[in-house]
Amino acid sequence: MESVIALIGFGEAGSTFAKAAGWESAALAFDINPARRAVMEQAGVVICGTAEDALGDADIVLSLVTADSALPAAVDYAGLLKAGAIWCDMNSVAPDTKRAAAKTIEAAGGRYVDVAVLAPVNPARMNVPLLISGAHAAEAEARLQAMGFAKTRVVGDEIGRASAIKMIRSIMVKGVEALTAEMMLAATKAGVVDEVLSSLDASEKTQSWFERAEYNVERMTTHGLRRAAEMEESCKTLESLGVEPVMTSGTVKRQREQAGKTIAFTLERTEVA
Repeated sequence: MESVIALIGFGEAGSTFAKAAGWESAALAFDINPARRAVMEQAGVVICGTAEDALGDADIVLSLVTADSALPAAVDYAGLLKAGAIWCDMNSVAPDTKRAAAKTIEAAGGRYVDVAVLAPVNPARMNVPLLISGAHAAEAEARLQAMGFAKTRVVGDEIGRASAIKMIRSIMVKGVEALTAEMMLAATKAGVVDEVLSSLDASEKTQSWFERAEYNVERMTTHGLRRAAEMEESCKTLESLGVEPVMTSGTVKRQREQAGKTIAFTLERTEVA
């Protein structure tokens, strides 16, 4: 099943998918940031100067923008879609945000699909797990598989179901990162890093906390701003379920504050009986 592909947003996800799948001229790409043109050239995709150029002939659209741009992108570009085009919203946003975007896309004659990306696109690339939901999920899955995505699963016909799984899961994944950074900041200032991590290792052997702490902090340093935006959507998800996002609100703040910053600590394993 061959499709004319449009990529709206050509950041890490869009560029990674395009290069890994080798879409080249089969994909039309648009990004509001002109600096992304160089990356588009490297990937060999068709560079579009406007969203209209990218969307006019597209059969399937991958919306891969920032979380705060997901709904505006749907609103701004819905009218540019050809009739029946599938809009795959792959952004990490709350179910209510996706339902609002779906109304806009569907009203303009497009077909909206909720897609949740469950792991970092690097190094997974085309093996990244995708959850898909919505009335057109089955066709979207077939097209995504034809495009090279290897791990897809339809989770229902309700817009927002895939994103609910992602957002609620993120409460733990990103929350643990935030708690790790807070722990390491305190342990470093107290001079007890080795003892704290060794104590954790003694009680949990599935993965060394020496490795986990370093990894979690690095994730926040590199991706803190993007993850903070995602966790704001998790807060919305909780609020829509009647759950006060006490810890998750804190995660938003910690992810944002940790972005671009490192925690300087030296790891020396200490044996704990």
